[in-house]
Amino acid sequence: MKLEPDNSAKLPYGLLVLIAAQILCAAFFGADIIGDFVTMGSFASGQTHLYFELLAVISLIAAIAYELRYMFKMLRREAHLQRSVSIAAAAVHDVIEAHFDDWQLTPAEQDVAAFLVKGFGIAEIASMRGSAEGTIKAHLNAIYRKSGTHNRGEVLSLIIDSLMDGTAGRAGQHGYNG
Repeated sequence: MKLEPDNSAKLPYGLLVLIAAQILCAAFFGADIIGDFVTMGSFASGQTHLYFELLAVISLIAAIAYELRYMFKMLRREAHLQRSVSIAAAAVHDVIEAHFDDWQLTPAEQDVAAFLVKGFGIAEIASMRGSAEGTIKAHLNAIYRKSGTHNRGEVLSLIIDSLMDGTAGRAGQHGYNG
């Protein structure tokens, strides 16, 4: 059973396009303010629209800086969460493998048990393995016997319980008690 983490960290291209548009607008308005300043020679007291334009450009630049900072913070958080999920997935895989080893499952039984844990039905498992449904049922009976359980729900409950209390792979800890 192989669990593959999703390492496809995607840049928010839509947000980057919007930020680029804001940067272009800030540059345009900044150039307009500079042009007005050059034309007038200085900020005249009667030209309040220049002050509003300057305030708007400063606000726009501040908003861009905030958006970039927030975006990079969110990208770092996403990367951290992806690493955490990858570590957790590996740990779950290790717990399940420890149970399979503890139960002394054959390679075929381990394969069937992996499909069982993933939630596949008998017909689906048989199809994926290229086996008869009767063969899958025989493997399932062996898995239930070796694990001390009686059905899929008990197998899953045993694995989940060990994940929650950290008893996976300890000798003498197999068997369903619920």
